[in-house]
Amino acid sequence: MIRDEGLDMDLSSGIAAFESKHFSTATRFLAPLAEQGDPEAQYRMAIMAQNGLGMVENQALALRYMQAAAEAGLGLAQHGLGFMYMQGECVEQNGQQALEWFTRAAEQGLQGAMTTIGMMYRDGTVVERDEEKARAWLRKAGFDEF
Repeated sequence: MIRDEGLDMDLSSGIAAFESKHFSTATRFLAPLAEQGDPEAQYRMAIMAQNGLGMVENQALALRYMQAAAEAGLGLAQHGLGFMYMQGECVEQNGQQALEWFTRAAEQGLQGAMTTIGMMYRDGTVVERDEEKARAWLRKAGFDEF
């Protein structure tokens, strides 16, 4: 896919505004890109919509954007969607869905997702407790002792 340089500049400007907590500016740059299907823009718009940053809180929009970015393969969005399912934020709590999305993120090398899976198995809150799986995931995340 050939990207338009103007779109790349808008994405870069939107991400820079997001990172520096200028959420209204970030929304102005990222909302059109998110609607066009850009996963990086969708991920950041989801965070802003979920938390009411630069806009009125909108859980339905947050879920729609996070889901779209996750399905597009963005690891951070897969991790974020896993948290939504684990915590029951923007969506009904579902441990199996949480595990599925965290696993997809972990397969992309996200250490935080590996750690979360290990803790899920260790604590047994949204999935069945399994010490062996907990140790394996935490080891994979780089923890020697836990």
